[in-house]
Amino acid sequence: MHEQSKSREVLPFPAENAASEAVTTILRFIGEDPSRDGLLDTPGRVLKAWREMTSGYGDDPAEILARTFEESSDEMVVLRGISFHSTCEHHMLPFYGEASVGYLPGKVVGISKLARLVDCFARRLQIQERLTRQIAESVEEHLDARGVGVIIRAHHLCMGCRGVRQQTTEMVTSAMLGTLRNDAMARAEFLRLTE
Repeated sequence: MHEQSKSREVLPFPAENAASEAVTTILRFIGEDPSRDGLLDTPGRVLKAWREMTSGYGDDPAEILARTFEESSDEMVVLRGISFHSTCEHHMLPFYGEASVGYLPGKVVGISKLARLVDCFARRLQIQERLTRQIAESVEEHLDARGVGVIIRAHHLCMGCRGVRQQTTEMVTSAMLGTLRNDAMARAEFLRLTE
């Protein structure tokens, strides 16, 4: 079940041929001929791309962060430069950038799991603010972290290729939980490590 739909009724998945016909309808809507050579296989390619770009709905953050190591650490762990691609839920256009995730461990996890966690939430229809918060809350919950910080810097095509057409703007969001929210020195250390 989609996390955002927990309180709503879950709708059945449409048949693949209905989804394919929807893409064909959009091609007609923009003035294209879906039967021309270059577009014959486009509906199938679009569906395959959307399955990949929204595969995060099938990922479980608890499973991703389940395997931890018997290590104790009272120092901050930071993974920065985690590249991601997501899709804005307002216009269904891509946004992409880099995330930095830091935590004061309760449990220690392999660093690739932090990158997989970012990917899990990024590969859903999103807004950047929610994406940032979901990553931070999952680290806090599943790793018993004493403090968590997440910073995301991203470029949004919904602003770059339409509307105000600002191609070089970058949106920055952050989420600070626990010690990183309440302790100015810990927060400053995280911010210094993610510059």
